[in-house]
Amino acid sequence: MKKKILVTGGTGFIGSRLVHKLASDADEIRVLVRRSSDLTSLEGVLDRITLVYGDVTNRQSLDSAMDGIDQVYHSAGLTYMGDKRNPLLQAINVEGTKNILDVSLKAGVRRVVHVSSITAVGICDGKKPLDETSVWNFDRIGLEYARTKHQAELAVAEAIDNGLDCVIVNPAYVFGAGDINFNAGRLIKDVYNRKIPFYPLGGVCVIDVEIVAETIIAAMEKGRCGERYIIGGDNVSFKKLADTICDISGVPKIILPLPFWMARILKSMLDMNKRRNNISKLFNLTMFRVASENLYYDSSKAVRELGMRQEPHENSIRSAFDWYQKRNMLS
Repeated sequence: MKKKILVTGGTGFIGSRLVHKLASDADEIRVLVRRSSDLTSLEGVLDRITLVYGDVTNRQSLDSAMDGIDQVYHSAGLTYMGDKRNPLLQAINVEGTKNILDVSLKAGVRRVVHVSSITAVGICDGKKPLDETSVWNFDRIGLEYARTKHQAELAVAEAIDNGLDCVIVNPAYVFGAGDINFNAGRLIKDVYNRKIPFYPLGGVCVIDVEIVAETIIAAMEKGRCGERYIIGGDNVSFKKLADTICDISGVPKIILPLPFWMARILKSMLDMNKRRNNISKLFNLTMFRVASENLYYDSSKAVRELGMRQEPHENSIRSAFDWYQKRNMLS
């Protein structure tokens, strides 16, 4: 029987790849968009989906979008890890999630998959990967993005207590083709253009966007209500990740390690120079503080229960680099 599915955040990196995969089936796919949304990432499937207009931050705009819906993929969210205060993080990531959960309960939606983040899981002590049972400890860094993703998961838990069938997925650091807004792809672009002369001392869990989208769908089909599933792959140091990007893109390797204490001094010096010496915009103290930690995760639960496939992180970097290069997006 044909299902009616609503996707929020469908114009984003993960959301758009999810929509492309869902649209290949016979189900009825609705994608929640704002009137001002850029639909570039949905080219090729616009004739197979229905656009419904609304905004997760506007509770009243969601009722008609949710009418008759069986399943909701909630991937809408704001990813901002800069130094400046951004009140939209609370409005979109927390209040927006609460709105989707409330409307889903009211509409009798059968199941919701909430797309969270590894920042809602925590930070490693040492190099041992965290799993889904880890106690959240990202507050020791004070990253507002992480706080809002954690708060959104608390809202999911409350909605489940109220009777909503909901599963949480926690994607890691996502690379791959189709990242038109240069989310993780900004690292590829800036390494390629020699704008990152140093690397932080932490590490990260890398996963390809196609695997993420596949696994989100598997979570809808096979995930257990109230459970969370980490969607990750290789755990690599930023040195290793930078080396991979350099090897694939053909640029010289980055050889200068930069401890966080030294980064604070360097950032102060660069801020006195308005030209910033052509250093990547990724170099802000909040992001560098996070990158100085080990964000390593154990994804075996998703492999075991959802059938998530895994592949070397080099494949994802190559896929993203080739996609950018073919479209002349790296200059």
